[in-house]
Amino acid sequence: MSRTVSRLRDAGCVFAEEEADLLIGDAADDAELEDLLGRRVAGEPLEVVLGWMMFRGLRIEVDSGVFVPRQRTAFLVRQALAVTRPGAVVVDLCCGTGAIGLAIATELPGIELHACDIDPVAVRCASRNLSTVGGATWCGDLFDPLPGRLRGNVDVVVVNAPYVPTAEIAMMPPEARDHEPRHTLDGGGDGVDVHRRVAGSVGRWLRPGGHVLIETGDVQSRLTAEALSAAGLATTIASSEQMWATVVIGQA
Repeated sequence: MSRTVSRLRDAGCVFAEEEADLLIGDAADDAELEDLLGRRVAGEPLEVVLGWMMFRGLRIEVDSGVFVPRQRTAFLVRQALAVTRPGAVVVDLCCGTGAIGLAIATELPGIELHACDIDPVAVRCASRNLSTVGGATWCGDLFDPLPGRLRGNVDVVVVNAPYVPTAEIAMMPPEARDHEPRHTLDGGGDGVDVHRRVAGSVGRWLRPGGHVLIETGDVQSRLTAEALSAAGLATTIASSEQMWATVVIGQA
């Protein structure tokens, strides 16, 4: 144990003791532990090395090459739950692992859940995570792959699209910058390129009174809100200093 902790600490892992416990607990034998430890020391995200993470009390499978959900995104889930009724049609856009949709469907059983991502690797991962709640997964660009019957009938759209400005990618922690797909991080010049695209399309999918909730950065929140307002949505901004999280909410 002490050797494992030391190697993790030498590699710069802040929570070396906790990570050592998880790696040792997951390894079937010393050889597998050495493999897992080597991958983590080399900089792979712990969640990818383990193949899972905990998010709002749920065990989420995390595949290599898929964006790792951040714990601050629980704030997006909380805001979404506040506007989602039982039986609602919910779309998890840019879904990655499907963690957001899974959390909502677990706490509000009976919703009709659809999850979309442009990356087939992410969609395969999300399909496994959402199988327990009957969520449907779709591969394609934003709303494009959704069934036509949902047009104008969606109650809630949740979005965790990239919002890091291109020039700031180089300043991100190496485990994100070097091991997560660029398209899951890069939000364009000011960070809100994808948010503008969502805003331009979401009104055609929401039912009257429906909501779209977009996780964004504190600096980007004004621009995200402007994009939704320009699309004719009533817009508010919610934030949590404790969770370092900001969500822009638009209502049709």
